[in-house]
Amino acid sequence: MNRTVRTKPYYVELETDRSYVWCACGRSRNQPWCDGSHRGTGTGPVTYRATRDNEEALFCGCKKTATPPFCDGAHNSLADVYPSDDPHSEKNRAVPEVRRHPAAAMLNGGCYVVATRHLPLQTSAGYRWGETVGASLGAVHQSQFYFETACLEETSQGSISFGDRSVVLFIAQGEARLRIGTQTLVVPEHAGVSILPGEAFSIRPASTGVDLKFFATVGPRAAAPEFLTDAEPGPDDCGSDDRGFDIRYPVRVAAIDPGKRSDMADRFFQILVDKSLGSPMLTQFIGMIPLSKAAPHRHLYEESLIVLSGTGCLWTDNLKTPVTAGDVIFLPHRQLHSLECTDSDGMFVVGVIYPGDNPAVNY
Repeated sequence: MNRTVRTKPYYVELETDRSYVWCACGRSRNQPWCDGSHRGTGTGPVTYRATRDNEEALFCGCKKTATPPFCDGAHNSLADVYPSDDPHSEKNRAVPEVRRHPAAAMLNGGCYVVATRHLPLQTSAGYRWGETVGASLGAVHQSQFYFETACLEETSQGSISFGDRSVVLFIAQGEARLRIGTQTLVVPEHAGVSILPGEAFSIRPASTGVDLKFFATVGPRAAAPEFLTDAEPGPDDCGSDDRGFDIRYPVRVAAIDPGKRSDMADRFFQILVDKSLGSPMLTQFIGMIPLSKAAPHRHLYEESLIVLSGTGCLWTDNLKTPVTAGDVIFLPHRQLHSLECTDSDGMFVVGVIYPGDNPAVNY
């Protein structure tokens, strides 16, 4: 048995123009780097040359990655059960609980939980909206806004723009009628939508009797949405139709599809919006967490999580706070955290990572 391989990847800050030779065989005594032990095995190392200083990288430790030399999250499925932590251990029982004041609970390193039901909302162009992730709460790369609308008269609502940024929508409640330029799309509940840079959109309930609730996550970060009138359509360029719909990406809506799930031991996720829908760095996914507390870990991206169902607890270095459906969780770059599900039926979350394209990568 190879005893030098480990489960989690190795975090490394790289230097410009330096070559890094990653061990692929798992025999090296100088992990994750090659020491020549592969000779005779038929498995050679992989060399990566850094192009900038302080580039952050996670070099695979389990040697199961499909993207050598870097981690692709394969280590999360090496066992039948996702790596976990005991919430009832003596150490964890001593962790104090943070209360919300009034809507948000602030934890270590800029992690926080905000309840949309207590979020102060303002009204603009027929929408009620408020910020859940942004500079005011410590986000560096992404922002997120919660919206409500019960308006059924399309002419009474303006369009929403975030300028030259990528936007992903998530329909949290109701079926939506979405307009991007001249294109009108019907979006089912719990579906994701890609809005491309430069596009403006308007959205309302598809039918009477149900109020519409949705989230817009934006990258790079935006201070606030811009509300346009019909006299201010989106930009017209060679890649767009006459009202701003980028025809290079005709498919924009991603619904839940069990056939597209990616397993991570006893949990799973499905990518909703990514580069295939025109969003190269802002990636949206939906995932299920079973009754458990994940082992503490970190990411190289900022992550926002919307809790769709279930109850649980967010843990950081030495603080914790309860979470429930309707809450938004913000996880800063490289901040240690653990999300616990306390519901026997499991917890469903919708996440957006930026910048990044794989929510399975952690260390």
